[in-house]
Amino acid sequence: MSSTVSTDAPKAGRLERGAPDTMAGRVARKLGTRVASVVSIIIALVWTIPTFGLFISSLRPEGDIKTTGWWTFFKNPSMTLDNYHEVVFGTAGTSGRLASYFVNSLVITLPAVLFSVSLAAMAAYALSWLNFRGRDWIFIGVFALQIVPLQMALIPLLKLLHNYTEWGGGFFAVWFAHTCFGLPLGVFLLHNFMSELPKDLFEAARVDGAGPAMVFRRIVLPLVTPALASLTIFQFLWIWNDLLVALVFTSGPGTRPLTVRLAELAGTRGNDWQRLTSGAFVSMLIPLIVFLSLQRYFVRGLLAGGVKG
Repeated sequence: MSSTVSTDAPKAGRLERGAPDTMAGRVARKLGTRVASVVSIIIALVWTIPTFGLFISSLRPEGDIKTTGWWTFFKNPSMTLDNYHEVVFGTAGTSGRLASYFVNSLVITLPAVLFSVSLAAMAAYALSWLNFRGRDWIFIGVFALQIVPLQMALIPLLKLLHNYTEWGGGFFAVWFAHTCFGLPLGVFLLHNFMSELPKDLFEAARVDGAGPAMVFRRIVLPLVTPALASLTIFQFLWIWNDLLVALVFTSGPGTRPLTVRLAELAGTRGNDWQRLTSGAFVSMLIPLIVFLSLQRYFVRGLLAGGVKG
């Protein structure tokens, strides 16, 4: 009896600490040490230094930005909001005025995120729980589309829109492009999450007379909220910060987003680059709000479908 107690005691201790003697458990124990926490804090601080320097530069006068580094600010502090006023509203002889481009970015990003996330959720549900011929081959095709370079599809898609539709050069074109380019990753991510849902839920719903649409709306969507939030963050950040697709599928200041205007702020000769510091922080405002508001779902969504149970 004593041997049994001595054998089971270490196992009980490990279970109480919540770290089983597996590879994942050993990694979890190492990452939970004080040394790992200190290293993580140091990495976070080092990673933040460039952003902090950019913020300091955005508040410095033009002459100081062009002649000294941002770290000299602490020796001779001098702050101004002229850079922000210039890029947002513009002044005489300048070409700032990011306000209208800011609105264009919102008009492009919000519908594109809505379309891509909604279609990805419905497609992932169909590929996970609806039985039809060729379902597995379709999923393999969707998975394979993730390795196709974005640049290969830009011109063919643009010609398709110009030749067969009237969407070329407007908001509809860029919405369509972002939706197409975001679907493979979205379907793959949500499929991995939905396929791990308990089968008993769907069988009980069918017994109660619920159809596929009701099951998707009442059961699946509430359970996949973390994955939907993570996908929304990914899509929003990618579309908001996109420059290549915007350059190809939009034309004129009436439809071009903030990123296109930021690329032009330095001037034709690159001598007005002091505007980029304040312009960069203006463009970061909305993504920060979106990320901070959905961050509690972010980690759970990243791990969606990674483990069972």
